[in-house]
Amino acid sequence: QVQLVESGGGLVQAGGSLRLSCAASGRTFSSYTMGWFRQAPGKEREFVAAISWSGARTNYADSVKGRFTISRDTAKNTVYLQMNSLKPEDTAVYYCAVARKAYYWTEDTEGFGSWGQGTQVTVSS
Repeated sequence: QVQLVESGGGLVQAGGSLRLSCAASGRTFSSYTMGWFRQAPGKEREFVAAISWSGARTNYADSVKGRFTISRDTAKNTVYLQMNSLKPEDTAVYYCAVARKAYYWTEDTEGFGSWGQGTQVTVSS
């Protein structure tokens, strides 16, 4: 059974950094787009970043571009999100996800079929 487990969240002051990890088990995802999403209290889940099966293509939400970096380690079946220059508005539960189809590029929540349980990121001012 597919399982995605996020880790690395915590409390950090504005301007600080965190590195999130998402470890996948049950199958390999070397041919799948993987992504990060976040959801703050009272708000809808929103796209943060995505990376293609090969790692050659990435994309970011405008709100995090230049501050966050998504990467993946094929051997470890793991995707990462390096978050720098954090702001209070980055506070949310962060979720990793895997696309529903192989070799399918997507940035929409509907395009992802497997989700982790999330990890809390809190940025204080």
